[in-house]
Amino acid sequence: MLSRETMEKQQTWFYVVALFVGAAIGLSNPAWGNILGYTLSPILAILLYSMFVQIPFLQLKESWSNLRFMGALLVANFIVVPVVVWLLTQVFPQSPGVLIGVYLVLLTPCIDYVIVFTQLGRGNEKLMLAATPLLFVIQMILLPFYLWLLMGAEVAQVMQVGPFVEAFLFLIVIPLLLAVVTQVFSTGTANGERVMNATAWLPVPMMALALIVVVASQIGKVSNDMAIIVNVIPIYVAFMIIMPWISRIIAKQFRLNTGAGRALIFSSATRNSLVVLPLALALPPEWATIAAAVIVTQTMVELAGELIYIRLVPAVILRER
Repeated sequence: MLSRETMEKQQTWFYVVALFVGAAIGLSNPAWGNILGYTLSPILAILLYSMFVQIPFLQLKESWSNLRFMGALLVANFIVVPVVVWLLTQVFPQSPGVLIGVYLVLLTPCIDYVIVFTQLGRGNEKLMLAATPLLFVIQMILLPFYLWLLMGAEVAQVMQVGPFVEAFLFLIVIPLLLAVVTQVFSTGTANGERVMNATAWLPVPMMALALIVVVASQIGKVSNDMAIIVNVIPIYVAFMIIMPWISRIIAKQFRLNTGAGRALIFSSATRNSLVVLPLALALPPEWATIAAAVIVTQTMVELAGELIYIRLVPAVILRER
């Protein structure tokens, strides 16, 4: 019988299988893929709840007091990343519709499943959780500025904040509050202990299910624009190769411990693809379709990269000191 410990140790293979299952569903039966797309947000919300409920929230005060980590996080995500992204788009130039998709997804640090991957990569997920409100507010303020700086005032003016706020509330705030309520009412009782043990089984299967749904619902959009999409893949691959090593340097400069340094690596290299997708769909029609396909492509590349990261970051990039 499969134990929770075995499942967690072999989780990478669960995710690899999930990627292939999602691709098979999306390519063989696009109608099913489209239907699954409607379940993505609820599945992500449950995934984040299952992750949050395992985190001891009474210790989050210590995370907020880690000013070095917060400073390193801001430098990496809002100073270094925009420079790296701009340089990559100079090396691999794109059309405006493709470019806005690239900027939307790469200029916004992830505020949801990065917490899961940070934990899987043996980073300090409590620090990442504590940082999500800060990352959300700052990226929402700076994204129009970055788009104006890199693409002009016309692009910055068409951005809509509504879908961004909605995604944050549904994917972060509500699961977080439910997790806190679960912990409060589970403390000190036998039934509560059983509830906590049950929720501990959820993260791996929910992550696998999320991967299946993302790939199944979006792979058709990528295949339809493959001739254009192929040109943007080198940007995403280069970004995922470059950022962990730059983040390691930043972590050293800020004198972060190993767990915080790994959290910084995951934050700087993991982007807000699933949350900014509604922003792309809210663009003018001539840009919306291709920008959405570009963002979905980043999701595919990133998910494959994260499966490598969770092994490579603790074993090679930033080992225990």
